[in-house]
Amino acid sequence: MTLDIRILASGSGWRAADVICSAQPHDRPFEEQHEAICITAVTDGLFQYRGTQGTAVLAPGALLLGNAGHCFACGHEHSSGDRCLSFHFTPDFMERIVAAVPGARRLEFARSSLPPLPEFLPLAAAAEAARDASDEEELEELALRLAGAVTATLAGTSALPCVPSARDERRIARALRRIEAFAGEPLSLTALAATAAMSPYHFLRTFRAVIGMTPHQFILHTRMRRAAVRLRRTRDGIAAIALDCGFNDLSTFNRRFRRIMGVSPGAFRAAARA
Repeated sequence: MTLDIRILASGSGWRAADVICSAQPHDRPFEEQHEAICITAVTDGLFQYRGTQGTAVLAPGALLLGNAGHCFACGHEHSSGDRCLSFHFTPDFMERIVAAVPGARRLEFARSSLPPLPEFLPLAAAAEAARDASDEEELEELALRLAGAVTATLAGTSALPCVPSARDERRIARALRRIEAFAGEPLSLTALAATAAMSPYHFLRTFRAVIGMTPHQFILHTRMRRAAVRLRRTRDGIAAIALDCGFNDLSTFNRRFRRIMGVSPGAFRAAARA
């Protein structure tokens, strides 16, 4: 059996990894141990999971839940290989999320998995797209959102709507000013939350309640708006504009520009000149 693990993104207390397993039905399961609290989204394949919290057959769309230090084993008696997007959290990081979810009390998961629930579909699809696009900023947001959603589901509650106070709005305004000043540079959720003097999870929920979109979506919108303005006003090369506005490479910029604006950057510039 070959297990290929590629770290996609990481920060203080969390990391995201693309995990590809090539185990075959004739391979014997072997015991492993969760190094951290983990929430793993199955994206391809089928496998059996046996852990301290019970057993489960996991198919695409399901979530594997693991507790730090607990042992487990995976088997592939019904299929060959699988691929997962795995989020790992330190206990301190997860404890802050649990404290922010109404009705949540347990830090450890009492069950081994969650089935493919409709409420997790948007998050799972976004996470898979972020994995394929190597979007570290969005993966950081999705790690927090997924951890909060799982915690609320296991607590038997739904995440209550965030009602920002005047103080919250002032804190979010500080983060907005930082985005406006440094939109072309890497901006992690953790750094923006520190600017607002909030925990990352509380900042994410409050920002969305105040602005109407997540920090990552707002940053992308700001970068795209600035790029569109430069395409109209200047004759700068498209690649230079993309890099100056904070996009990692030209292909990513072209793909996102076309998705949002409906045309390629070159066509947008040509139409503006016409």
